Amino acid sequence: MTDQKFEIKLPLFEGPFDLLLFFIERDELDIYDIPIAKITDDFLDYLAHLEKLNVEVASEFILVAATLMRIKAKMLLPRPVIDEEGNEIDPREELVKHLLEYKKYKSVVSTLSQMETDRLDREKRGNLKKEIRHLSETINVEAELQDLDLYKMMKVFQKVMKRYEFEQNKPVHQVVQYPYTIEKQKSKLMERLVYGKKLSFIEMIEEKPEKILVIFNFLSILELLQLKQIVISLGEGFNNFWIERRDESAMADAK
Repeated sequence: MTDQKFEIKLPLFEGPFDLLLFFIERDELDIYDIPIAKITDDFLDYLAHLEKLNVEVASEFILVAATLMRIKAKMLLPRPVIDEEGNEIDPREELVKHLLEYKKYKSVVSTLSQMETDRLDREKRGNLKKEIRHLSETINVEAELQDLDLYKMMKVFQKVMKRYEFEQNKPVHQVVQYPYTIEKQKSKLMERLVYGKKLSFIEMIEEKPEKILVIFNFLSILELLQLKQIVISLGEGFNNFWIERRDESAMADAK
């Protein structure tokens, strides 16, 4: 039997906004009312596939992924953000603004590209005999070799070595993927929550005081709270809160 090889091909996008517009157009979404949870999951899933294929994820994709998660967290919070006039601020407003601006420029890219191609296809006007005569006068290999000395050779060598050192010492950007996801932290949290027992958020932080882990735990708590699977109560001094599994009968009534 011959081994069958399966090849997975993913579309490559010029930037993160190009990817977001693809999801919006593919699913026929309203750009002014983006379902942030769905588009965030699609965006992170695309990045995960790239990592599985050992494709280096550019920093701007990581930045937009973090921005989407921040917007998602803001929309999960029970208290809306209010401006000076008392109007509720949509966390997606700035993202929509950037997407519309990117879409506007993208719409003229193909036209500009075609104009560039047409311009490159045109032959420049000139006097061929005059140009050849000028080149023969300026480029004289024998004259250059006669003027060559040790000092000039050392200067060229020095420039080459500086360029080599610069290329060797160029900073390398490496994106580190954190070993946490909201879904995993939700599952771990629900496993720890035994009926009738409360879990302190301060204790969760003290167990492993890693900043990124605290953020993932907090986002997972917000999602479980929205899904009505847990309840929280404020601790003493309002500097802590307690997490408790929601009663199954109450969950059934909520459904």
